[in-house]
Amino acid sequence: MRKLVIAISMLALAASAAFADPVADRQAQMKERGKIVGSLSKIVKGEQPYDAASVLEQLQALQANAEKFDVDALFPAGSDKGDTTASPKIWQDMAGFKAAEDKYLADVKAAVAAAPADVDSLKTQFGAIASNCGTCHQAYRVKKG
Repeated sequence: MRKLVIAISMLALAASAAFADPVADRQAQMKERGKIVGSLSKIVKGEQPYDAASVLEQLQALQANAEKFDVDALFPAGSDKGDTTASPKIWQDMAGFKAAEDKYLADVKAAVAAAPADVDSLKTQFGAIASNCGTCHQAYRVKKG
C-alpha cells in the first residue's frame, strides 16, 4: 500500500511539473522579488527603521529568490505569448538576458556577504541591486498600457 501511495504521489508530481506554466511561475517569482525589493526600498528611503537582522534576512530572501530563478525553465521557447510583459528581446538575446540575471545574483550575493551594518551601507548595496532591476526592465520588459 505504501509503495502505491508513493507511486501515485510521484506521478502527480511529474504531471504537475509537466503542466507547469512558465509565465505564471516567472511572474510569481518576480512578484516575490518585487515585494522584497519594495520592503528594502522603504528602509533605504527612511520610511521604515533600519534593523540589521531584518535587512540581512530580506537580502537572504532576495538571494534565495535569485538562485531559484532558472532562466531556461522560466523562459522556454514559445512562452513569449499570452499575458506576459517579457520582451521578445529575451529570446533574441538569451545570452545577454542570462548575463543580466547573473550580474543581479552576484550583486545580491555581495550584499548578503557584506551584511550592511547601517542604512548608508545598505543604500550603496541596494543601489547596485536596484540598478540591475532597472537595466533589465528597460531592455527585457514590455511596458503595459
